[in-house]
Amino acid sequence: MISNNRAAAALLAIVFSAILISCSGCSVNQKSVDAVPAGKQAVIRPDYAGITIPPNIAPLNFRVMETGNGYLVKIQAGRDLIQVESANGSVQISESQWNKLLRENAGQKLTIEIFVKNADGTWKKFEPIVNIISRDSIDGYLTYRKFGPLYNMYKKMGIYQRCLEDFSEKPVLANNLTLDNCMNCHNFWKNGTDRWLFHMRGGPGTAMILTVDGKTRKVDTKTAINGPTAYPSWHPSGKSIAFAVSKLLLFFHEIGECRDVLDRSSDIVVYDIETNIITTNPLIASPDRMENWPAWSPDGKYLYFCSSPKLEMFEDTTVEGDLAYDKIRYDLMRIGYDASAQTWGHLEKVISTDETGLSISEPRVSPDGRFLLFTATKYSQFPIYLQDADICILDLATGKWRKPDINSDKADSFHSWSADSKWIVFSSKRMDGFFTTPFFSHVDTAGNFTKPFILPQEDPVFYETCIHVYNAPEFSHEAVKVSPQVLAEAAFSAETAINAKPDPAVIAGFKPDEKKTR
Repeated sequence: MISNNRAAAALLAIVFSAILISCSGCSVNQKSVDAVPAGKQAVIRPDYAGITIPPNIAPLNFRVMETGNGYLVKIQAGRDLIQVESANGSVQISESQWNKLLRENAGQKLTIEIFVKNADGTWKKFEPIVNIISRDSIDGYLTYRKFGPLYNMYKKMGIYQRCLEDFSEKPVLANNLTLDNCMNCHNFWKNGTDRWLFHMRGGPGTAMILTVDGKTRKVDTKTAINGPTAYPSWHPSGKSIAFAVSKLLLFFHEIGECRDVLDRSSDIVVYDIETNIITTNPLIASPDRMENWPAWSPDGKYLYFCSSPKLEMFEDTTVEGDLAYDKIRYDLMRIGYDASAQTWGHLEKVISTDETGLSISEPRVSPDGRFLLFTATKYSQFPIYLQDADICILDLATGKWRKPDINSDKADSFHSWSADSKWIVFSSKRMDGFFTTPFFSHVDTAGNFTKPFILPQEDPVFYETCIHVYNAPEFSHEAVKVSPQVLAEAAFSAETAINAKPDPAVIAGFKPDEKKTR
C-alpha cells in the first residue's frame, strides 16, 4: 500500500509539473501571438545584431534598450529554441542551452525575437535580429593585458586569460606578485602555450620571462644590446624570436588626445633561444632609420617590419632638413631569411608611405600566409593613442591592400589571428573613445570580414560600468600551463636567470640611441 501511494504521488507530481510547464509555454506563446509589430529592430547593448559568431563562443548576453515593463526574448536556430523572460531588459542566457544550440546548428541562422510589454499591458514585437553561426570554431582562449585608467589605476595591472567558450577568466600573472611593475608584450608560438613569453619593466627587473617546453626562465637582453626588447615575433621554427629594441618617448598635448609615444631610435634584433645569442643585420638595424614591429611569415622565409627615417625633433612645424614628430611615417618592409644558414636576403619595400600618405605599424601575417593585417595612421608607430587608427588588410598574392569595413571612427588597432586564419581579434575604442576592448570578426578565403562583435560577458550590463583597458589581445588554442606563482618565482630568481650574449660579429657595443658610434 505504501509503495502504491508513493507511485501515485510521483505520478501526480509529474502531471502537475507538466501542467505548469504547459501553462508557462501557453503564457509565453500568447504574448507572441497578441504582440503588435513595432516596425523596427530593437536596440540591444552590446550590439549583437547582424554578426557571424563561432560555434564555440560563450553566450551573447545583452540588455534590451527599449522602454518597457517586461521583456520576452526568443533565441532560435533550427529546431532549438531558448526563451528568456526579463523584468528589466537584461537577458542572461543559459550556458548549457546556448552551447547545445550552437553545437547542433553550426552553419545555420540564429534568430533573436524580442517582445516588450507596454505600460498598458499590451505587447509589441520587434523585427527579428538575424545572426549566423559559423562552421569555423574560434581558438579557445584570449590573453590580454588588463589595467585601469592610465595615470589613475595603472599600478594595478596584469596579464589575464579568458576562456572564450565560457566566462572564466584567470590571471596569468598579476603585478601584485611582482612589486606592482609593468608587464607587456605577451606572445605565443603558433597560438600554443608550450613556448611563449612576456616582458617586464621594473619590479624584479626589466627582462623577458620565457617559457620553453614547460621550463620558465628570466632572460636579461640588456646585457647584449643595452636596452630592453619589445614587440616579439616567434620564428615558425620556435627556435628564435625577432624583437624591436627601442628608445621610446612619451609626451603630452594640451588639446585633443593628451598622450603620444614615439621612437627616438629603434632597431630589430633576433634572439636565438638555444645559443642565448642576440644578433642583427644592418638592413634591419640601419643607423639612418628606425625599424620596428617585426613579424615573420608563416614559412619563416621573410621578416616583415616597419621602417621610417630618424626622428629629429618634436615640434609641430618642420624645420628644413628635419622631420617633426607628426611627419614621421613608417613604410612596410620585408627581408628574406634563410633559417638553416642564418643569412639575410634582399630588402624590399612592400607598401610605401609616399604612395599612401599613412604610417604603418603592427604587421601580422595570417597563419596560412594569405593575408597581412596592419594598422595605418597619419603618423607614428604607436596607434592606440591615435583616433584615426584603422586596420588594413594586404593580399600577399596580389600585393593590393585596403581598409575593410570593420573600422570605426575611433582607434582600431592591435590585432591577432586565430590558428586557422578564420578569425581575428583586435583592440577598439569604438565604445566610448577611451577604453580599448576586444572585438572579433570572421574572415573568409577572399579576405572579407564580418561585422565585429565585442567579447561576451556574463553580466549583460558589464560594459556600461567597466573602466578597464583590454590591451594586446592574443589568441591561443589552449590555456597557459604555468602558474602565476612559478612565473613570479622566475621573475625574482637569480639562479635560473640568464644574461643574453651579443653576436660579436655584428652587435658588439650596440646601443639603440648611439647608432652612429657603431
